[in-house]
Amino acid sequence: MVIWEPYKDSEDEEAKQRQKQAREELQEKHSKKVFSYQESVLRPRQESSMRKKEERFYRMTGEAWKLTDGERLGEGESLGQSAQEDVDGTPNQEAVRRRKLPESATRLHPKPEVPLQKRVVVLPEEPAEDAEGVVRVALRCPSGRTIHRRFLKSDSSSVLLDWLLKTGYHPAVYTLCTAYRRQPLVIGKDISMGDAGILTHTVLHVEEKDSSTT
Repeated sequence: MVIWEPYKDSEDEEAKQRQKQAREELQEKHSKKVFSYQESVLRPRQESSMRKKEERFYRMTGEAWKLTDGERLGEGESLGQSAQEDVDGTPNQEAVRRRKLPESATRLHPKPEVPLQKRVVVLPEEPAEDAEGVVRVALRCPSGRTIHRRFLKSDSSSVLLDWLLKTGYHPAVYTLCTAYRRQPLVIGKDISMGDAGILTHTVLHVEEKDSSTT
């Protein structure tokens, strides 16, 4: 006669669960030990071995300098150069002392400040090409461009300064010079174009004024 035990199956199931849990805990502990061994033992050994191989390779190829940190470019040179400049002064000052240039040649002349434009520049109407007494003036600017415009010989020569200002070159800093002999053009409100010497097509050069004479 077979006696059925209702709790036997449940006890077997619990035993299997405990065994499974014990195996998982054991595997987890083993995995942690393996990882710890790799990080603390194997990896340092591998890195040390790679460094030794790298050092041996660079020494064999004559590139041992790659194993050092080195210095920044020009670091040592800048220290020596600055120390020398502290003793002897700047290179420019030393060159001036050796050449013994006159004071006028070594003195820096401050560039004149451009005054603020307070008035609106209005040029006279440009005459036709076939008008009587018309002259054509060309301005050669320091930038390399050349600007052309027509005037009348009876116009005041001061309009040339207005034209110069409208072009972007202030008369306080720049002046107009003739092409031949390169001398400043005499300009004034009471001096007409013809009196200033502009009797035909004329080329004028825009040049910076000598700061020592301003």
